[in-house]
Amino acid sequence: MTKADIVNDIAKSTGVEKVLVQAIVEAFMESVKTSLIKKENVYLRGFGSFIVKKRAQKVARNISKNTTMTIPEHSVPAFKPAKPFAEKVK
Repeated sequence: MTKADIVNDIAKSTGVEKVLVQAIVEAFMESVKTSLIKKENVYLRGFGSFIVKKRAQKVARNISKNTTMTIPEHSVPAFKPAKPFAEKVK
């Protein structure tokens, strides 16, 4: 499902114009991105959480050059579904 499919689905089920729904979806996504950039998690009860995970420093190998390099500690965005949501998907 793409963003356009989500916009079409919401517009059809609510009767709201697609342009308005698209603006709302875009604003929601921008709000989530902004919060995660600030290292603030986003919790949506019954759906899940958009969280920032820390990845530890590790040593990796470049196979083509046969060298090792250190990848520093860094943060990555992640999604953790709520238990009821995850159970329904199973």
